[in-house]
Amino acid sequence: MHGFDVGRFVRERSPSWEALAALLRDVEERGLGSLDLPAARRLGKLYRGASGDLVRARAELVDATVVDYLNDLVARAYAQLHGERRSPLPGRLRRFYAAGFPRLFRRESRAIALAALLLFGGAAFGATFTAIDPGALGVLIPEQHQGQTPRERVGEEENGGGLSDGQRAVAFASMLFTHNIKVTFLVFALGITFGLGTVAVLIFNGVPLGALAMQYHLAGEGLFFWGWILPHGIPELTQIAIAGGAGLILARGLLLPGRQRRRDALAREAKTAARLVLGGMPILILAGVIEGTISQMHAPAIPYAAKLVFAVLVGAGLYAYLLLAGRGRDTTEVTASDRTVASDR
Repeated sequence: MHGFDVGRFVRERSPSWEALAALLRDVEERGLGSLDLPAARRLGKLYRGASGDLVRARAELVDATVVDYLNDLVARAYAQLHGERRSPLPGRLRRFYAAGFPRLFRRESRAIALAALLLFGGAAFGATFTAIDPGALGVLIPEQHQGQTPRERVGEEENGGGLSDGQRAVAFASMLFTHNIKVTFLVFALGITFGLGTVAVLIFNGVPLGALAMQYHLAGEGLFFWGWILPHGIPELTQIAIAGGAGLILARGLLLPGRQRRRDALAREAKTAARLVLGGMPILILAGVIEGTISQMHAPAIPYAAKLVFAVLVGAGLYAYLLLAGRGRDTTEVTASDRTVASDR
């Protein structure tokens, strides 16, 4: 009895897989209704063939890259042939934010964690360099923070220099939100540079944060700093890490395309990355509102302990949502075994 020839299997079946992938790209772009009857029949035939190939590849312990490729191909075909009709946008958005986005966050947690590590690595560098050489603050912190010492800033804020006027607070929040959107999309889009731009932006955004933190601690104003930063900083830095993770996902498509063409791998990863970034926009809105209001109110108006408690509650609520929401069975997702059964019917 001859053993299973993996190389021959891949060589003989690859043309059918590539044909299915090409047909799916057209369907995903123009819809299933764009196919004429022969093309629709061909799609069904290629889908059944790929489903059988997936079952055989798993049974014969074919390389995981091939299995993953076939699994993705079969899942895409199943979604087009057997998926439910698209529901109205409000319902889809509700389901996405109730379960889809937090599931996506957890599924891509490694990329997001790596982005957070780069961001806070930059912060650690800035803090360390400031502790060693406080004179380096001139190049480590933003220009708007160089005109005052921490004590001068705290004195001004506590004596009414903060945002007390409602219209000013709204305008300030709008400006901050616009800035944060730019950073978010920049760190995401630079993933197209094979991740180098994303890595650089994450590190360079972390450096001034760490430098400022150390500057305020050395001046004995650490409580003010954390009461100022943490209420909005927890959701804001979370979204920057999510956007950074999305940029690294783009880089993953370019650097690790597997058996797919680099263009196809990038297109696939770009969909995941875009859903992460756009899904996190409400987090950024939350951060902008807090940064323009609560974060700019200081003692004696709001005690710093109260601001820190508020920050803990915001963080606990945010991460309870990201880590726990949607943990039940997702009836909209089809498992491999479900696909196999459907293909046999």
